[in-house]
Amino acid sequence: MEGNLLITAAPRLATPSSRAATLPAPVTVRTARRADAAALAALSRPFARSGALRERSFSRYALDAADYLVVDGEDGTLDGCLGLRVHAANPARDGGPTGVLYNFCVAPRSQGRGVGAGLLRVALAQATAQSLHALFTATTGGGRLFLRYGFAPAAPGLAPAAWVNSLDPRRDSQVLARAL
Repeated sequence: MEGNLLITAAPRLATPSSRAATLPAPVTVRTARRADAAALAALSRPFARSGALRERSFSRYALDAADYLVVDGEDGTLDGCLGLRVHAANPARDGGPTGVLYNFCVAPRSQGRGVGAGLLRVALAQATAQSLHALFTATTGGGRLFLRYGFAPAAPGLAPAAWVNSLDPRRDSQVLARAL
């Protein structure tokens, strides 16, 4: 992924409403840089403390910065982030390389404003552009946003083995997948 990627993702309503609905403003999504490691850690920390995300070190965010899509907040902090890691094709299976979405979080002040949907749409577009066969994620919650974007519960054995082996069984995560 390029460090200067900027994509504006216009929000969409999941279902039409009989009431007049106000669409959130479009969000601008970019690829994180190594210099964003502290901001990634700060955004993710409350979610990790609550058990919604795995705890990661500052050095891990710095090493993996290029995996992340981010939305900048007006105050200089991050409004949201989502990691996308590509895994090579498994020669024992029919299919190509796959991706894993991880560390998906949106600052509480920005929830419900289209930030998460914008990040997910850009990640889906990147995965398609990279000719990934499927995307996987794990959630400890209901995964409503993922389900709205075509993900469905999946057997962990279908996902990249290295990623599945890294999941903490005590977290009782649900694996979701979407074919591309």
